[in-house]
Amino acid sequence: MSTSDRPITLKDLAQRLKVSTATVSNAFNRPDQLSRALREHILAEARRLGYPGPDARARSLRTGQSRIVAVVLAETLTYSLNDAVSSELLSGVTEVLDAHGHTLLLLSGRQAGSPRQADALCHPGSASMADGFIVYGLMPGDRLINELPAQRPLVGVDFHIDARPTVHVDNEQACYAIARHALTHAPQRAAIVSLRLTVEPHTGRVSQEQDYLSADHTITRARLDGFQRALSEQGIAPDDVPVWNIDENVHAVCAPVIAEILDLPAEQRPDLLLCMSDRIALTALTLAEQRGIRVPQDLRLTGFDGIEEGQYRAPRLTTVRQNSIEKGRVAARMVLGLEPAQHQRLSTQLVLGDTCP
Repeated sequence: MSTSDRPITLKDLAQRLKVSTATVSNAFNRPDQLSRALREHILAEARRLGYPGPDARARSLRTGQSRIVAVVLAETLTYSLNDAVSSELLSGVTEVLDAHGHTLLLLSGRQAGSPRQADALCHPGSASMADGFIVYGLMPGDRLINELPAQRPLVGVDFHIDARPTVHVDNEQACYAIARHALTHAPQRAAIVSLRLTVEPHTGRVSQEQDYLSADHTITRARLDGFQRALSEQGIAPDDVPVWNIDENVHAVCAPVIAEILDLPAEQRPDLLLCMSDRIALTALTLAEQRGIRVPQDLRLTGFDGIEEGQYRAPRLTTVRQNSIEKGRVAARMVLGLEPAQHQRLSTQLVLGDTCP
């Protein structure tokens, strides 16, 4: 093979540009080390000459690092990319990774259509490539975590992992605050619509036959504790407030449960729904409007998350806004060693909309 026929190498590109090989490497792997103009010039010349960039496998063997960070998602990839909350978190993660020359690898802890308890990491071999892991969401079990390389940095987001750092909001206090606001106008019949709260998968009204997960296993138990603390303060026995559980935070799963609630006889139908997600609350709002149930006159609603959809439509949703983008940034910085790997609890904001003034 002649010199002109062989693929261009990093060294060749550096010689053509009259820069060091380290500078070319930084353009691909550590963009924060170069000016924007210089990096764009190097990348443009690399594209023109057909140089694809440093070989990740060779670099991994040479340095012991792949410069890949994996985000292990509790849901399917399709759901996670379409869900407003998880997509914001991923945006925060990639913002940090892009700035420090790392690549994102997405892995799903749940195969499409599989039951919650049958957790299986999507292609465990892929996980061995990553330098660190961010585990996000209401995970179906601990077996998945045990499949990840124990020596790599790992941060949980909305998920508790023994002896590993986590990033959360104060779910109990946030739900206490919004329930306390909602209860300033005493309801006749309050109800709670929870999210993935029971040990065994269950969608529908929760009975004494279902056991709740502990607050160490799901953030939604902390949210329930916050609701119930506010109810107790108002002299309402928590055991007298029915709880409906939803196992998947999507409209198709929410709708039948909400329909069951709203189709109760008027004298049994709740006039206050404390919902553990904006998706649940927005589903309730849509179905109430279809039935001629006025919000907030006949039914008051609260949500949790602060997604844009809840603030753009009328009536605007009363909710708790959490900064999911910042959650992603913090988790990524921890995994990269840019800030101490320790438990962090981010603040939330009570958003007073029209569904529960």
